[in-house]
Amino acid sequence: MIQDIETIDEFLTRHADDVEEAVRKAAAQEIMPRWRRLAAHEVDQKSGPHDLVTDADRKAEQFLTEALVGLLPGSVVVGEEAVHANPASYEAIRGEAPVWIVDPVDGTRQFVHGDTGFCTLVALAHHGVLRASWTYAPARGQLATAVRGRGAFLDGKRLYAGPPEPGRDLRVATSHPDYTTDEEKRALLALRTPGVAPRACGSAGLEYLAVARGESDATAFSWEAAWDHAAGLLLVEEAGGTHLTRTGEPFRIAGDNDLPFTAARDAATARRVAALLAGEGV
Repeated sequence: MIQDIETIDEFLTRHADDVEEAVRKAAAQEIMPRWRRLAAHEVDQKSGPHDLVTDADRKAEQFLTEALVGLLPGSVVVGEEAVHANPASYEAIRGEAPVWIVDPVDGTRQFVHGDTGFCTLVALAHHGVLRASWTYAPARGQLATAVRGRGAFLDGKRLYAGPPEPGRDLRVATSHPDYTTDEEKRALLALRTPGVAPRACGSAGLEYLAVARGESDATAFSWEAAWDHAAGLLLVEEAGGTHLTRTGEPFRIAGDNDLPFTAARDAATARRVAALLAGEGV
């Protein structure tokens, strides 16, 4: 079993391309053949009408689980669908083994509706530290990758988010109200202020990619599920951005965060959005 960061770095140097290949194969074999071809019996609800799961989600996660553990013996997988079946399996994020955090189809609602706004998310973490991530939008032909300390890339080109344009309203993607508590709704409403232009988010993974590309300025999310955030948080960090909770601390993938939290293209924007979420007018 891998025990230290140096060994994980060596693994990534030797096998990052193999992980990318596994992500691409999962999409090619299990996701894209079902896109715009789903039968009614291949779509189910989990917690409600906005929380969907399909055969593509289940089969792609199974494919990735086998492939990723095969590449890194001794590692474990925390996947959205496996955790839904067995919530206790989420605790592996806090364990000693390297953990693959997997969302096989992020943006399942968009996938079901035949839109292109979905992606496959994979991140590798150890002892609560994100080490690498892959964000693959197969319908758009885009692959974004990040390795801690080595930068973020989209289709091989380096990403740099940079600061927002001066004088323009901040573009902030926010949680859907169906997934927020009353307190979180009040916090998010604070973003409806001059100088900020909030909008409902789509696929979390693609929202993070938009921040890393400098196409969006920040996110404001009110849920902690690591499979939605892990890959994108590292992508934003390696593109020069940062993330903060309402208490001004970085978001922790292991949980116990003060929500909502933000990921932003630069530190000043993150501080501004976090302060608004904390009820501090700026």
